[in-house]
Amino acid sequence: MRIEDYALIGDLQTSALVGRNGSVDWLCLPRFDSASCFTALLGEEKHGRWLISPAGEVRSVSRRYREGTLVLETDFETADGTARVIDFMPPRDGGAPQLIRIVQGLRGRVPMRMQLIIRFGYGLIVPWVQRVPDGVVAQAGPDALHLSTPVELHGENLTTVAEFAVQEGSTERFGLSWFPSYERPGRTEDAHAALARTQAWWREWSERCTYRGEYRDEVLTSLIVLKALTDQVTGAIVAAPTTSLPEDLGGERNWDYRYTWLRDSVLTLNALLAGGYTDEALAFSDAVFRATAGQPEQAQIMYGIAAERLRVLNAGVEGDDFVEVALVQLRMQMRESTVDNAILEGRRRFTKLGEKRRNEEGGAAGPAPENAREPMAASGDEEEIVNASSRAGRA
Repeated sequence: MRIEDYALIGDLQTSALVGRNGSVDWLCLPRFDSASCFTALLGEEKHGRWLISPAGEVRSVSRRYREGTLVLETDFETADGTARVIDFMPPRDGGAPQLIRIVQGLRGRVPMRMQLIIRFGYGLIVPWVQRVPDGVVAQAGPDALHLSTPVELHGENLTTVAEFAVQEGSTERFGLSWFPSYERPGRTEDAHAALARTQAWWREWSERCTYRGEYRDEVLTSLIVLKALTDQVTGAIVAAPTTSLPEDLGGERNWDYRYTWLRDSVLTLNALLAGGYTDEALAFSDAVFRATAGQPEQAQIMYGIAAERLRVLNAGVEGDDFVEVALVQLRMQMRESTVDNAILEGRRRFTKLGEKRRNEEGGAAGPAPENAREPMAASGDEEEIVNASSRAGRA
């Protein structure tokens, strides 16, 4: 499939890409930068995916996000009827990462199929799989996944499959959760309760958007995607949820974007600030301050989600060679000074924002960092808000 045929879902600590065909072809657990367990995006089905789709021929596919949320609905129309797959990842709230899929019958009776191919380590490691009372558990190295469902499962050629049907008004549910392989799987959350909780969380966040200008629906959708790329724990913002997708096949620009690339992240923060989301800006400010500690010449163009300094190895896609991004290469790119400018702009903005927040809360504002200059005032011009969101969406 083309990259534009995928939709994003996430839980603010990692994310997944779901194709129009009902296949989850990319998922890293438990963090954005963890090794993937579904890697068909970069290779083939055998490298890992999770497919839920009609068993017969599909006449048409339509999909959408539920208003103000990152809950994805995909409708499959067949000769027998219409079925809907609802995909989402609930905010963790201290619990395990989950990817939940609910299948609804909308019209007629639609035979469905489910195929789960778990391949840890970027598609390389076939796990041990064992049955448990409510599904199966797959384990390899430090990672384990628990598939919970009332649907009968069976093994087939090192995959887990199921055949079932939904008719108008009926539902089936599948929940996939990650846990450390040396522990026991956690409690399985009720799928419909998790759906209600996830919708409520995203809608509460969306209602805080202060933008009221042109194309508001499109701007809000972009802001939701940008929020999905922020790490709820550390405040870091990843440039994209993927790695090893070259800008041009066979070209040199074949990076891992699952990290905080400072220039891209500042563009993202400009858009979030324009939408009124100052909490994200302050959290990112703290993340940048932690990451850029040390001498100025030690700064990097990118950092890990927890402010780690990086040496990154990328696997290629469609024949591209493995690409190593060494620190010396990062230093050479910094001569363009875009990173330095991004850091300075971010610090100017966030210092002013932090002072304003502390004053509102009645606290005394601490001294500004020595290298922080007077921040640029955030513009209230609606055209700038739309442009900022557009730039950040391409980051």
